[in-house]
Amino acid sequence: MKQTILYFTFFVIGIFTFQLHAFAQDDEIDSLKTVLKSMPEDTNKVLTLIELSSNYYGVDPSAAIANAENARNLSIQLGFKKGRALALKSMGIANYYKGDYVEALDQWQKALIVFDSIGDKSGVANMLSNIGGIYFNQGDDVNALDYYLRALKLAEELDDKLRIATACINIGALYNNKDNTKPLAKEYYERALPISIALDDKDAIGTVTVNLGELYMEYYQDDSTALSYFMQSLDAYTGSENLPYTLNDIGKLYLKKKDYDRSLQYHIQAYDLAQVMDSKLDMVQSLKGLAATNAGQKNFKQSLSNYKKAETLAQEIGATYELKDIYEGLSNTYSALSDFKNAYDYNTLYSGIKDTIYNIETDKKLSGLLFNFEIEKKEAEIDLLTKDKELQDVVIQRQELAKNASLIGLTLIVIIAFILYYGYRNKVRTNKILDAQKDQIEGLLLNILPTSVAKELQEKGKATPRYYESVSVLFTDFKGFTMLSQGMTPNDLVEELNAFFVAFDKIIQKYHLEKIKTIGDSYMCAGGIPDINTSHPFDIVHAALEIREYIREKNKHKALAGLPSWDLRIGIHTGPVVAGVVGLNKYAYDIWGSTVNIASRMESSGEPGKVNVSSYTYSIIKNSFSCSHRGKISAKNIGEIDMYFVEPATEPQLVIT
Repeated sequence: MKQTILYFTFFVIGIFTFQLHAFAQDDEIDSLKTVLKSMPEDTNKVLTLIELSSNYYGVDPSAAIANAENARNLSIQLGFKKGRALALKSMGIANYYKGDYVEALDQWQKALIVFDSIGDKSGVANMLSNIGGIYFNQGDDVNALDYYLRALKLAEELDDKLRIATACINIGALYNNKDNTKPLAKEYYERALPISIALDDKDAIGTVTVNLGELYMEYYQDDSTALSYFMQSLDAYTGSENLPYTLNDIGKLYLKKKDYDRSLQYHIQAYDLAQVMDSKLDMVQSLKGLAATNAGQKNFKQSLSNYKKAETLAQEIGATYELKDIYEGLSNTYSALSDFKNAYDYNTLYSGIKDTIYNIETDKKLSGLLFNFEIEKKEAEIDLLTKDKELQDVVIQRQELAKNASLIGLTLIVIIAFILYYGYRNKVRTNKILDAQKDQIEGLLLNILPTSVAKELQEKGKATPRYYESVSVLFTDFKGFTMLSQGMTPNDLVEELNAFFVAFDKIIQKYHLEKIKTIGDSYMCAGGIPDINTSHPFDIVHAALEIREYIREKNKHKALAGLPSWDLRIGIHTGPVVAGVVGLNKYAYDIWGSTVNIASRMESSGEPGKVNVSSYTYSIIKNSFSCSHRGKISAKNIGEIDMYFVEPATEPQLVIT
């Protein structure tokens, strides 16, 4: 399909900064190997290993990975973070060439973290764009668009023209997938074009203009503008392997205008060029265009000949989508020649291949689901591996215990039901007792676990830990709690805390947040789990502000009664977490990851009576609340993080999503 081909072409441009030339590649590899033998173990050797890796991408991806791994290991020894990030990027590219998208995504996400830690925003934008490309190729347009837009925003901040053009073309390709968003595709392509021209990026110019040409030809039905863009693409793609594609598009346009001579001229040029390059798919498309043009001329014998050649080549390379058009064309051509038997046979093949294509599309959807599942597993593993070894062992042990505990619990339920059944002769009474027991068990589970997790435990006997890409976490803590507790009896202290936490429970329930736990005088909840949503950053800030107001009102009453106030700090951060059930004697739903640690730091670094959020949460909610910057903190393995105090908006805010 055109869109995928052209997108992939630019995707390669957007990702790969090294331009490989087949005729000089072997010499370049040999030269780099020779240079490496005499190089000291320094940063220059790291960069040379990465350059060698890049020369292997399309030749031997495994060798590319091996050289990039050597570069990464040396970078770690030298403390050369930029080299480490570039090596991870190179490993991702090589895995992309191998078709291992899960591993490619893993490497690029790691590279993203390292680029971000050293403040290399251009590298971050590059990785955001690459990750978006993975999701695009897997059919996940929502995640793809999110990464593309983040890449574009960062590129604009840097005024990085190449990255801006890349992001705009990628976003245009995504919007071009659906008719109702094609006007948006045009906007982004038109934005990318002058930037690509200014950069003199021929491949980018060719990609943008051929895409715009097809939009005007097929969607806007403006053949004149379409032809103008096709001619620009033709000029840009001169000497490129993409040239036959544009030539065939021009041939289609002239066929549409019934200018058969020019249509034949461009399709023949495309075929001859594709033959020289041994590009069989382009040859099939050229022959298909020639056959359709012959049919338009009523030259059905020549049309039949070209369709048959196209059929042979398409079968050879397994071009299923092309075969569908070819079978339909052959059926129509045989019918025009009054050969109704062959017309019927090819119509049958046409119907059959439509079913095959349906199955292919279904397989793609299943493949996308499997990809997402593998990504969840991979990212969960990454998150766990970032913890201390001791904590990692504890988490893994708890997960195993949770699995065993759930199985034991369900076994006990079955045994109890069995005893009750045979202990009572009255069937009706037995059913009532069992129903009551079941309701009681379900009630207990729902009181300590999220509904979906409790349901999974009941149905499967276990609840699988899940990775969530975006979750908002809130921590609260009372300042000077130890001093407060010293002036109260244990009963009064517990009663006071209980009153606060019951009120907090009601507030977070109102905003569809999930209570995680309380530890002493600390309260923790999260939004966006276990049921994913996009409103959680806004919901959790609203809840935080309401909790703060509740505390303020309580403190007013305490002041009137001559009692000390309870001063509350609140901190919020948004990011990825792993969530699941742990525990041996009783179930507990908990979350792990650096996001939790950062949210805790937001709370401890905040001020009483204030809601303190991280820069990432701020970037999402800033248009809906009044925010003020209040400094930075340093977070382990992340670097400095900006903090913001949040207040209700001073006037109604319009949020456009």
